[in-house]
Amino acid sequence: MRGMTLRAIAEACNGVYYGSEDNLDKEVTDITTDSRKVQNGGLFVAICGERTDGHQYIDNCFNDGALCVISEKELEGQTNSYIKVKSSLQALKDMALLYRNNLDIKVVGITGSVGKTSTKETISYVLNKKYKVLKTEGNFNNEIGLPLTVFRLRDDDEVAVLEMGISDFGEMDRLSKIAQPDISVITNIGLCHLENLKTRDGILKAKTEIFNNMKPDGIAILNGDDDKLITVDEVNGKKPERFGINYKDGVYAKDIENLGLSGTKFVISGLNCVDGCKDFEVTVPVPGHHMIYNALAAACVGAALELTSAQIADGITDLKTISGRNNIIKTSKYTLIDDCYNANPVSMKASVDVLDMAIGRKVCILGNMYELGENEKNLHYDVGQYIGTKNIDVLITIGDLARHIAIGTDDYMETHFGSYDCEIHSFDDMEEFNMAYSSILKDNDNILIKASHAMKFADIVELLSKDN
Repeated sequence: MRGMTLRAIAEACNGVYYGSEDNLDKEVTDITTDSRKVQNGGLFVAICGERTDGHQYIDNCFNDGALCVISEKELEGQTNSYIKVKSSLQALKDMALLYRNNLDIKVVGITGSVGKTSTKETISYVLNKKYKVLKTEGNFNNEIGLPLTVFRLRDDDEVAVLEMGISDFGEMDRLSKIAQPDISVITNIGLCHLENLKTRDGILKAKTEIFNNMKPDGIAILNGDDDKLITVDEVNGKKPERFGINYKDGVYAKDIENLGLSGTKFVISGLNCVDGCKDFEVTVPVPGHHMIYNALAAACVGAALELTSAQIADGITDLKTISGRNNIIKTSKYTLIDDCYNANPVSMKASVDVLDMAIGRKVCILGNMYELGENEKNLHYDVGQYIGTKNIDVLITIGDLARHIAIGTDDYMETHFGSYDCEIHSFDDMEEFNMAYSSILKDNDNILIKASHAMKFADIVELLSKDN
């Protein structure tokens, strides 16, 4: 890892080095917090977690070839190299900043309430048409995951596409200090993490901390259809670039053609591509109105990094879904929309919109949405009202909060669907659902499966995928 010598690391972490002087100017080969992934010549960061203390695995790491470890404890009698620090978590971030500054690389930072991951994927597919791209994998988008993603970068990588997720004020400032984005993309300001951020204005304030550490000549790319983001007039002395469907003063979509569960076709207009093309047709092969926004954001990033219109269009067309994120699964009995990785009111409504595009019987299987604060019951109720405006045939809810999607709240005790032809089933838990689902679902059903990650709805996806 370029420039990551033990001497430089100890200095960056304000740590005290113990061990052979001969090792001080050796570069580590890798940095990890997982003792099972230690490489020969690598660095292990011992973190005291909720479930386990990484310090108990230090000897194993040295046996597996680690050059050095980061430790919050003095290791009496240890003859191998280690760096003692006050906080291993802070050391992780300090090392990530050091490494980021050692690399000549463009960084695209992505945040927002909804669509971070799908936007990250779309941007990565586009940029891969010209550059070697490293992107955030899985949920490595927080104050531990982001540094670990940065440590995966190597000299031949040209662009890093980094997803950045938060739940409180100050987190994005710390993440952006590590990432130092050249391009910052904000997808939208919705209703999530309200326990700490309280209001959409609070979410706006927290998300826009991404600009605090953006490169001086950096570019902000914002959703022009978002009523909160439209209030951001200036970033680092420059007007942000905007994209949208209704917003027509920047990059926008026109001539939109719904292809059902096969995706959407439309024309991107107003983009300043390196080849001079301002209007060109693209096909997003993933269903959902929200995917238009993801494609527009990716097009803006692609143009900023000098891709041609053909490269941008090809990248969007190549897009593939990932498990738990609007992933279409066709079984011998059902068509499943696997969107169970996480949920909030905005993303749940967007997923209902995707289901509404399907041809045939449409079934929602929805679970609890967490981290919504004191208004959580009414926010579930609001999703139910939205479903009532769509052509949904069957609504199945699982969980105490999700029940309010179907039957209202303490303030609104009526069922939503008195005037709608919608069959409703509410279950307290997964066990109840497992006993009843076979009598509810029918062959050829289109089924949306969505809830917060803690509900473990991936088990439902697995169950229905194997149900023959």
